Amino acid sequence: MLPLGAVLLLAGCASMPSSGEVRKVGDTQRADADAQVRVGAIPPSKGENPSEIVSGFMEATTSSEADFTTAKKYLAKDAHWDPSAKITVFSGQPRSREVGGTSKEGYASVTLTATKAAVVDTKHAYQPDSGPFSTSFHLTRENNQWRIDELPAGLVLSDSDFQRIYHSANMYYFARLGPDAHGTDGPVRTLVADPVYLRNQTDPLVSTVSTLLDGPTDWLSQVVDTDNPAGARLYEKAADHGVTLDDSQQLRVRLNRAADGLGGERCTGLAAQLFATVQAQASARLASVDVEHADGSTACSLPGDQAQQYGPENLVGTSLAGPYYIEAAAPHRLLELSAGDTSPTPKAVPVPGPFGGSKAELSAVAIRRDGQVAAGVRSDGRDLVVDSVVDGGSFGKAVVTSDVKDGLSAPSWDGFGDLWVADRDPGASRLLVLRGGTGTPIQVPMPDLDGRVLSLRVASDGVRIALVVEQDGVKRLEIGRIVRSGTSREPAFSVTGLRKLSPAGESVTSVSWAGASRLVVLDTEPGGVQQIEYINTDGSAASALQGVSEAASVAASENQKLPLLASYAGRVYELPADANWRQVSPQGTFPVYPG
Repeated sequence: MLPLGAVLLLAGCASMPSSGEVRKVGDTQRADADAQVRVGAIPPSKGENPSEIVSGFMEATTSSEADFTTAKKYLAKDAHWDPSAKITVFSGQPRSREVGGTSKEGYASVTLTATKAAVVDTKHAYQPDSGPFSTSFHLTRENNQWRIDELPAGLVLSDSDFQRIYHSANMYYFARLGPDAHGTDGPVRTLVADPVYLRNQTDPLVSTVSTLLDGPTDWLSQVVDTDNPAGARLYEKAADHGVTLDDSQQLRVRLNRAADGLGGERCTGLAAQLFATVQAQASARLASVDVEHADGSTACSLPGDQAQQYGPENLVGTSLAGPYYIEAAAPHRLLELSAGDTSPTPKAVPVPGPFGGSKAELSAVAIRRDGQVAAGVRSDGRDLVVDSVVDGGSFGKAVVTSDVKDGLSAPSWDGFGDLWVADRDPGASRLLVLRGGTGTPIQVPMPDLDGRVLSLRVASDGVRIALVVEQDGVKRLEIGRIVRSGTSREPAFSVTGLRKLSPAGESVTSVSWAGASRLVVLDTEPGGVQQIEYINTDGSAASALQGVSEAASVAASENQKLPLLASYAGRVYELPADANWRQVSPQGTFPVYPG
């Protein structure tokens, strides 16, 4: 059985007071999926009334039984129920109402009403969905006992039961890159995380691989591909269901006859998907992945060191540079912190070139992922400049200009060296991309947008974008798909499928990618309470750093080993793993990591 690693749900509590030091005040972790408490199911008792039967059935569906054997004992012989259809998650306590229920009538109906929190579809995709919820169960007398003969498909679970029974897992598929799939050194491929929710009580290795082979969720399928052949699934006739992981950490996946023709680069691509997906949940380092045909012959083998080339961190080179921020005092230069500085008060130094010079006058900045080039918004917020951060003299001509003061958002680089920025001009707001960070800006259509983009962060994979959108004075967090098309000479981009990630009433002011499928945001809850919060890209909540107030921005790296950054009252702080917040010097604002 695959040993599942712990899922970090709470990165710690933090406080940024108006005086005194910034400190971390708490830290908890969610237990391993393997260590979940096993809950037994209780079968129906004689003489139970219709409401008690429905209540017992609901309780039985939350047990540790993977096949729902006990829950089915509450059903009539001819009842049809598909527990895998979907999951409706509700918050709070449900209310029930019973109609009928006498022996003379011979039938009864029990209606449950609650407040819906989310829906998980048949592809295991989580989708926040708040609002009133109602469902009904019809019961009949069978052998003089009440049994359910008509009921909704799927499961209906409280949010607490859902979090106990299911865990989030990333499936990995290849980004659909359009013209950027053909780099100067040959084809470019990168994997994209697709978060789903899997049941804890099933075999974690088999369920993980099976879900990957079933293909991406509906939302992400528009911008990713899989190298799994159509119809190829696990070889279920084998005692191990087609999946083994031996003591040497060699993963073997045996497929059915639909994969008999699989081989070559496509097989290697599927092996890379399997490696990334299983490794993301494994506590030990995988050594290799073998993909096998139905007859047991090897289709391909991928060593672990070769699987790393498909990670998004390799698109533009892995930057070893530390975090950056803008110095608070004039001339508002770009400063760089040394990576791995463990001193009590880390000290930053100006970068080479114009960004660290005496005429920098920066208000926002983004560093390309190789750490060689930066894009900066000048202090009046009208001009975007691009230049080296390793050498050079003075800034060249602006690559984008807004007609209004503070019109330009902070820029963001994707993993292909494409530069993204929003012009927030109320009269002509637009999203722009510069391919390679140069040339004529390309306007990006956003057909699903309601409101105006205030800020953005593009994922390194280049097919997902996080946006802070303002509408009617409310600043909400949304995520969209980047569709890349056209040709290398005439590339085309669009952002589609926008989904709201922040709950109603919250106002988001800053966002950063903090992992393969996780964002960190600075938001203000109803009532004015500000916090730094982690949110998964499917909209499910991850964790929060409580007690943060008056912070201006937050930044994280997709490499979760690097510390969280925040700016507060003209100072920059970092939160290393298992340590307290510490102030860096000199004073500054707008901390960022490359990207």
